[in-house]
Amino acid sequence: MSRARFEALAAYCRVGPAMNLVDEHAWYESDDGRLLGVVLRELVDGEYQAIFLARDLVERFRWIYGTKFFDNPEAAAAAMTEKAPGLLAGLDEARGQGDEPRHAVDFFAPRVPEARTDPSFVNLRDLEGYSPARELISAMMRWHEDIDGNYVEQFQSAAFDARLMELYVFALLVENGFVVRHEGAAPDYLADDGNGELAIEVTTVNPTLDAQGQRVPPPPVDTEEEIAAYLKQWMPIKFGGPLTAKLSKRYWTLPHVAGKPLVFAIQDFHAPQSMIRARAGLGIYLYGYEHAWQYDAEGRLIIEPQRVTDHRWGEKVIPTGLFDQPEAENVSAVLFNNSATLSKFNRMGYVAGFGSRHVQMIRNGFALNPDPNAAAPTPFVHNVDEEYWETWSEGLDIFHNPRALHPLDPRHFPSAVHHTLQADGQVSTLRLTDEFHPLASITHILVPDHAAH
Repeated sequence: MSRARFEALAAYCRVGPAMNLVDEHAWYESDDGRLLGVVLRELVDGEYQAIFLARDLVERFRWIYGTKFFDNPEAAAAAMTEKAPGLLAGLDEARGQGDEPRHAVDFFAPRVPEARTDPSFVNLRDLEGYSPARELISAMMRWHEDIDGNYVEQFQSAAFDARLMELYVFALLVENGFVVRHEGAAPDYLADDGNGELAIEVTTVNPTLDAQGQRVPPPPVDTEEEIAAYLKQWMPIKFGGPLTAKLSKRYWTLPHVAGKPLVFAIQDFHAPQSMIRARAGLGIYLYGYEHAWQYDAEGRLIIEPQRVTDHRWGEKVIPTGLFDQPEAENVSAVLFNNSATLSKFNRMGYVAGFGSRHVQMIRNGFALNPDPNAAAPTPFVHNVDEEYWETWSEGLDIFHNPRALHPLDPRHFPSAVHHTLQADGQVSTLRLTDEFHPLASITHILVPDHAAH
């Protein structure tokens, strides 16, 4: 089986820091899908072992058996092939772990009247075009702990986007080798990758509502002036609401958070496709600087920081610079990924072999241009097919707080693009890898009419 499919089915059972001691060499799946196998290489002495995973009593893939060690991967794989039939024969008795919760979480079991269900949830539940995301989320939900007791209800109704963002952050943490746990009602996650524990609180930018509770359409972005106002005024105000609300919670005073880096993760869902323009507005709000640019006589790109004091839209005025606010030094960074949406789950699910193979997806957008002298991003078009590859970390931007009492080590998220404000108003960008980094994208989902075939 592919690594992508294994990650989707079983990555959540890894013990993050312990994975530094082994290297996964190959992945296997039984024909009936009930048994998974992995050939591991122990990094200390270089020996190979095969291990088996099966669904426990709440359908989570977990370790059930390991072979002895061998000198080469072929011998370990042969031992796996020999042992698998016997394990499959007795799997019903062997798969119980003894520590399962009484009931598995089911995101799709009806919890709210149909009239209250969110349209995006209905699309995810019912449409063939979203079947890759649906099957991927069905695998992930087996590991979800509903701490508040209302996750599924909110996922199906008024807070679908917020709950999806929490699921994205969970997947992101697992991919980066963290062991994830909860303590108390907040923050959402405590995560330890062996190099220290982080506290992470997730929030979203939601639609603006009028006095009657109806959604207010976002402002137009048809002209250069409208786009500038949208990015420099409207979006900072939209980000300011949820982020200052989280700041006011003072999570750093909680015993299980004190002394740890505290990270806010945010995504913009205030209007359809709004997140494709949100990144620039977030940076302006967090640091309180706009950045003009021009080329000098030699053709070199010159960035000119311009200090901002506030953001205005109609009668609404907010101070700029989240990281300059009182007590904001207790926040280490803000995490943002413009592609942390249902479309990402759909693409990731397709790559992992989930969903209808009739579904076709075309992703187009703009990516970070690695040329330090470039003022414009690089356009791209990708077919989501058998050759396509994506990670949860792809597109991740982390804005570091220059005043943080407990700075976030960039090595916790090596695939992210890390931003830090300098004393002169310039923003430095650190990339630990040269991986593809989309800045904005749209995924077109196509389902050919195959009913007659």
